[in-house]
Amino acid sequence: MDNAPRILVVDDEVQIRRLLEMTLGANGFHVILQENGAEGLRSAGMDRPELVILDLGLPDMDGIEVLRRLREWTALPVIVLSVRNTERDIVSCLDAGADDYLVKPFRTQELVARVRAALRHRPGIPADATFTCADLEIDFAARVVKKSGVPVKLTGTEYAMLTLFARNAGRVLTHQYILEQVWGPSYAEETQYTRVYVAQLRKKLEDDPARPARILTESGIGYRFRTEED
Repeated sequence: MDNAPRILVVDDEVQIRRLLEMTLGANGFHVILQENGAEGLRSAGMDRPELVILDLGLPDMDGIEVLRRLREWTALPVIVLSVRNTERDIVSCLDAGADDYLVKPFRTQELVARVRAALRHRPGIPADATFTCADLEIDFAARVVKKSGVPVKLTGTEYAMLTLFARNAGRVLTHQYILEQVWGPSYAEETQYTRVYVAQLRKKLEDDPARPARILTESGIGYRFRTEED
């Protein structure tokens, strides 16, 4: 277990902490347990976990505040685990930097699968790397995109959006986040932009744009770039 990935669980419910310790431990993870936000932040810095599972209803501070503080200094994957199930709560957490969101009560094996997916996507893609997923290849240094070995002509905006998806493969990206990253903060409410450009990318990259298998819609939230492991 010395080389097991370290998972930090920050949750004030004893039963949830015990359940996660048993479930994750049985699947080969080393689990670190904390019951409030302050201890969770301290542990994130001291214990060097590779992923955080974070509750929102903590006794000393709201979990989204913990998330914001984490994002001030680390890109550590964070999965939010909460009873809050409104679209607004989910979008707020994703916009604040969460990698995933799971609503309580949850299926333990689904959580394990999401933890594994988040850990797979943990390393950032270097600026000079080549991203490959099935028949799609992106050479970031040369700014060349190929599908089945054939170059694909993209506009500057289409390329910027595609590279944003690729660098966040497997993660749900909200409309607001995409707009801010590609067009800038002043376009954060122009959700029609994302729909138009995603449609254009699908026409160029999907085998069947009407039934996309690569750029998936997360209803009411945004989009997710599907990887081969998903």
